[in-house]
Amino acid sequence: MAFPATVMAAQAGATPAIDADVAAVARSEHLPGLAMAEVESGRVVYQYVEGARGDGGRIDQDTLFKIASNSKAMTAALLARLVEQGKLHWNDPVRRHLPGFTMHDAWVGEQLQVRDLLIHNSGLGLGAGDLMLWPEPNQFTRADIIAGLAHLKPVSSFRSRYAYDNLMYVVAGEVAAAAGGKPYDQLMREQVFVPLGMDRCQVGAWSVRRVGNVAQPHAWRDGRNVVVNADASISPDLTSMAAGGIRCSLRDMTRWVQVLLDPTLVPDWLGSEQRRTLWTLHMPMPLGERQRRWDNAHFYGYGYGWRVSDMDGHWKVAHTGTLSGMYSSVALLPDRKVGVVILINGEGENARTALMQSRLKAFTTAGSAPPAMEYLAELKAERAERAATGSTAQSIAGAHPAAADALPRWQGRYRDPWLGPASLCPGKDGLRFSVDKSPRLQAQVLQAQDRWLLRWDTLGDDAQAWLQPGDGASPTLDLRALDPDIDFSYDFQDLHFTRTGDCPGRDRPRR
Repeated sequence: MAFPATVMAAQAGATPAIDADVAAVARSEHLPGLAMAEVESGRVVYQYVEGARGDGGRIDQDTLFKIASNSKAMTAALLARLVEQGKLHWNDPVRRHLPGFTMHDAWVGEQLQVRDLLIHNSGLGLGAGDLMLWPEPNQFTRADIIAGLAHLKPVSSFRSRYAYDNLMYVVAGEVAAAAGGKPYDQLMREQVFVPLGMDRCQVGAWSVRRVGNVAQPHAWRDGRNVVVNADASISPDLTSMAAGGIRCSLRDMTRWVQVLLDPTLVPDWLGSEQRRTLWTLHMPMPLGERQRRWDNAHFYGYGYGWRVSDMDGHWKVAHTGTLSGMYSSVALLPDRKVGVVILINGEGENARTALMQSRLKAFTTAGSAPPAMEYLAELKAERAERAATGSTAQSIAGAHPAAADALPRWQGRYRDPWLGPASLCPGKDGLRFSVDKSPRLQAQVLQAQDRWLLRWDTLGDDAQAWLQPGDGASPTLDLRALDPDIDFSYDFQDLHFTRTGDCPGRDRPRR
């Protein structure tokens, strides 16, 4: 799909130069669809809505997108509502609401408070346990997530270091359900969507066919956009919903931003104390070189569901959302009463970054912002430089499907403490590796000289992993990412499979 040059600008003040810049980014990055809006002092001052949903229809203001990790801010707002209602406190031990909660370090499990669930300070590594959430769909429950935390080893001491973590937000959703006396999805609708008038937002199980007008995720393959992970007729009750499973339209997200920036729009929804708490910097984060240079930033940290920093002397509150084939971004300049929303249903990481940077700069630099295409060019140059260094290049030349009788000592059934049972067994195309509870973690085993590689059936080449047999007293299997810059949610390094039995229907192979 080629991105059309035409745009829909909802406000008469939208300038042709902005339209052209946004459309140029969209074309350059092959975006199937894009919806974005800017709010200033309560008014929508710019809007761009264009592209294909992926089901034959066109995107409009009411098209639903996966907002991914922008769901975290809504989960935090739900908890703030419950705090305001006296149903929980930020410093409550998690065990007060979930008595069975524990961590690998039992002391941490006792001490961890509700507030800690939201600020990525648990001591777990980056994205630890994410393979219980993604790739979707899978069969892991929220109870599985909570039980699995006991088996995830920390990489730092409790509250000492920031490391982005999705599982704690799943726990936060269950804390909300326990304190509120209703399932998370019902509470989200009652406490956030309905009072704020976010009428199209969806959470929990819902009928895609009945709701309609739903954007599908895309990937750029062989010179064109193709739909990936298309919705079935029913969107299931996702285990990940409190961390990244909400869907909303541009109109919904614009309303979300307007209410956050102007409490008088819904005066009884959330008081000033809880609003300040959500946007307070609770956990410092590393400040990158590009952020220093682009934003003239001096501080950076995590609030409750938001990243907090400064930009050209202005207070900035923001978050991004990333799922396969879906990208979102929300950024606020609260003192300026400015907000920007970006929703994309394709491979839009660089587009999201460049567009948000340029549009915010238009407010922080009195309209003298560089165009988004300038920022995009810099991002592309950075990517080209990384590629030139060969940081992701690993020689797998000559890799070929492993024979069904390869690795005879290691063939059999396995178990990882938190990902559960798996198999390394012969299949129709040779030796195969599969995880029982994750239907998309099914792979053909390839042999690359004296190494073994997993080529997943339905995941891209960027998710490939080395299979590393352990030659101790009892067979074990470890996984390591082929690409050192792999998405952190593929936390293969945290897995350790031990053999539990033979492959079904056959005796254990002997060498």
